[in-house]
Formats: sequence, structure tokens, C-alpha cells
Amino acid sequence: MKNTSLTQRPTTPTEPNWQPLNDFAEQKQNDSGLKAWLAVVEGCIRAIEKTAWQGREIADQTVKTWKAMGRGANAVNEEMQILADEMRRWPARLKRLSKTGWMLTKVVASYRLWGTRSAFLPSNMRESALESLHQRNARRFRDTSLEQGGAFLKIGQLLSSRPDLLPQAWVDELAVLQDQANPVPFEGIARVLEQEFGQPLDTLFAHFDPEPLAAASIGQVHRARLHDGRDVAVKVQRPGLDEVVELDMTLLKIFMGAVKSALPPMDIDTIVSEIQRTVREELDYEREARVMTQIGEQLAGIPGITTPALVAEHSSRHVLTTEFVHGRKLTTVLDELHHTDPERLGGVLHRLLDAWFSQVLHGGLFHADPHPGNIMLTDDDTLVLLDFGCAQRLSDTARRGYFRVLQACVVDDKQVIADTLATMGFTTRSGNPDTLLAFVSAVLDQVRNAIIYPDPDKGWPSPEEMMQQVSHLLGRLQQDPVDTLPGDFIMLARVFGTLGGFFLHYQPKVDIAALVLGYLTRPLDNQQAA
Repeated sequence: MKNTSLTQRPTTPTEPNWQPLNDFAEQKQNDSGLKAWLAVVEGCIRAIEKTAWQGREIADQTVKTWKAMGRGANAVNEEMQILADEMRRWPARLKRLSKTGWMLTKVVASYRLWGTRSAFLPSNMRESALESLHQRNARRFRDTSLEQGGAFLKIGQLLSSRPDLLPQAWVDELAVLQDQANPVPFEGIARVLEQEFGQPLDTLFAHFDPEPLAAASIGQVHRARLHDGRDVAVKVQRPGLDEVVELDMTLLKIFMGAVKSALPPMDIDTIVSEIQRTVREELDYEREARVMTQIGEQLAGIPGITTPALVAEHSSRHVLTTEFVHGRKLTTVLDELHHTDPERLGGVLHRLLDAWFSQVLHGGLFHADPHPGNIMLTDDDTLVLLDFGCAQRLSDTARRGYFRVLQACVVDDKQVIADTLATMGFTTRSGNPDTLLAFVSAVLDQVRNAIIYPDPDKGWPSPEEMMQQVSHLLGRLQQDPVDTLPGDFIMLARVFGTLGGFFLHYQPKVDIAALVLGYLTRPLDNQQAA
């Protein structure tokens, strides 16, 4: 369905109008556009000022280095190292600011000027002109993401999965970023490994394949062999990300704040905070190693699903080494089973859903990116979860809240669901629960139907029914926007949206009722310590 978030179209009961940018032409006395523009200018000035002060820090450090000469060679070496670090970071940030900051400024300016320009266009030309503007700006963002790479490319990838946040033209243009990440030359990867562990590459590994198995925005994976004969997968972070990631985060916040008035009414600040948190956490491979180990322990009670074993002595903040998994991508196997072995297909997807219910309701720590590339199926039918950079830990209060929501969903008590969501931090502009109830009806009714009707032909909605429910929900959001929502909910929605996609596509015969009721009748354990 075409996203019409920023397009002026007739309002109907099932198709909301998201306060299109055309309205800016009729609100010339309204200074919100000017304020947004000034916010961008101010933000860019702050970023420039920050870079300038960093230059001042370099000058100060140079003076310290000169003074250290009187304290001997060791003191000079220490100060020279600090100076070298400052000099190394400064040009990268300045280059990032000039490229990325200027692109974002042009995008915001073009939308602000659209309000005036659209007033002089015939009504039948406005929609196509705005669509062209979306495409042009989306390409600017896409091209800069590809050019700058790293954290900014990751931001583009995350935004491409948010059709609720961006116009469809943006989603379509940014979709190409999902599979776009040029690999780092082998020399750069070898340098990171040798710097991290202080040893030559041939001392660390008996063999290291210079060609990556996969390259992503944050890092890339190589196959290698240890001297004890074990085959391993080595994920190495792209060099230089630490120097630019915080600037990327600042620019994202400024940009989204400036165009917030042109987006659908929602809690933009929480969404931006979650994107920032996700990117920062994905840069910390030591955290990812801990998460992978803990989720593996949580899943130990479910047969046929596991996580790779960590090779701790070859892992660090910028390098993560695990056992090598011999298997195939989940959807490759599911496509085969869909036509040849529906019973085995149902078993695989049952285990998959079981794994995430266990993580969310009982472990409190869950893998937040279950796309097909992160799930392998081995020859002995074992599911192996990969890539734990994107994970979320629920507080005990949140975990118990979602447990109550699921309980109320089974008995169709929407009022309890709305009340529980409100206590968990979901708030609407009016404070009225109607919008939350509409959300419950649009989303959780499908869970209840799947529980009541094990037959996939009855339990899952048709595409037409889904679009009708989504349109109804968007209408409610237009009338009474959600002002705040818990950050963990964004991750949960992403997870179960992805898992639900598997079930909608393959429509397996899975007894979801038995699975869900099994969790609801078990006592909630205390959440594991962080």
C-alpha cells in the first residue's frame, strides 16, 4: 500500500490525512517552519562549534607536548600519543560534518520551501511534485549513507524499515541500503586484529580467509581456523567508527527534530533514542558476546535451538570470534519445506516462536533482529541464532506488564490491556484510552485469533483485512496521537512483526494456543541480572 504520510489526499474514515506539507502554504503566520529551520541552523552551528573546540583541544595538546620535553622522553611519548589521537579524530569528524551535515541541511530546507512553492502549483500537480521531492531527498540521504558508511549507513538501514515513520518514496530508496556495505580491504581488517591483540595475524590464526563471508555497516565476518584446528567466524569492526559515531547521532537527532512536524504524529523522540541506542550498542562487541552467551543459557531448555559458542580469547570490544556454524539460511530451508514437508515446516516455526516467547517472558533479554540472515538451520534441524548486536533487556516491571497484556489478550479483555499499557508508559495526547484500544484491536486480535483457530486458513487475516485494520488504527492516531511509548516496545514490535511475517507467508499448522497457554500457566521467574 502506498504510504501517503506527507501527501494531501481527501480524508475518508479509513484513510487519514497526516497534515500534509501543503498546509504550510496556508499557515504563513505560523512560525513552526521557521523554528524548525532555525533548529537545523543552530544544530549545525553547534556541530561546527564542537569541531572547532576540538581543534582548540589539539592546539592545547600541542602546547602540553612542548612542555613535556622538559620532563624527558617518556613524558613526550605520552603527550605525543594523545596529540596523535586528537589529530586522527579531528579530520574525520570535520569531513563527516561537511558531507552529512550539508546533505541534511539541503533536505530540510527543501521541505520548508515546499510549503511556499506548493501554493503556486495547481492542485492536480501537487501530489506528483511532492512525490518527486521525496524521491530526490531520499536519494540524497541514500547516497550520503553509502558514501559515509559506518554508523550513518546503519541509521539509513534502520530508517528503511520504518514505513510508519517515512513516506513510501523514502522507504523504497533506502531499502537498497539493507544489502549495501562495501567490504573493508583485508589490510585494514588485519591491522584491526593485530592492534586489538598485539600479535601478528599468523600467530592468532592458523588460517584467515581474506575474503569476507558477509559485510555490514558496522563490521564484516571472515572465516578462519585456530591453531587447535577449530573453524571459527571472526567479526571485525570497521576501523574508524569510534571517531564519527557520536557526530552521526547528533546529526540524526537534529534532522528528525527539524522535520518532526511533517511526519505522522508519534513519539519521534523515543524512536530516535532507540535508533541511537541500537547503533551504540552494536559497536560494543564485548556486550554482544555477553548477550549471546546469556541468551544461549536462556534457550538451553528448548531442544533444537542454540547460539554459537564464544571464543573469548580471540574476542574484544572490536572483534567477536565464535565457532563456525555449518548451516543454511532459514528462509532457504523454509521455502523448500513449504512444498515438500509442511509438518517439519510447522515444527521449525513452532521452535522459533517458542524461543522468542521464552526470551521475552521468562529470560527478559531478547534478540531484537530475527531477520532470515540471522537464523541458520543445520543439517540436524537445529536452529542457530546469529548476530546479537541488536538486543533488548526488559525490566522486571515491563516483562510482567507484557505478560499481563498477553493474558488479557487471550480472554479478550481489551480494557485490562489498555490500562496495563497506560501504566507501562503508553500515553496519548488526550489521555483517553480509545487510541490504545484501537491499537489492541488492530494488532493483538490477530494473536488471539491464531490461538483460537489453529487452522491457518482461519487464524490469519487476509491482506485486505490487514489493510482495513491498519487504516482504522491510523485514523485513530490522527485524531489522538500517541505521545509516548516505552522504548522496548519498538524493539518488541519489530521482533514480532518479523516473526508474524514468517507465519503469514508460510501459514504453518502450529498449535499456538498450546504454546501461549503453556507460558501463561508457568510462574514468571525473576529476571536475570544485567
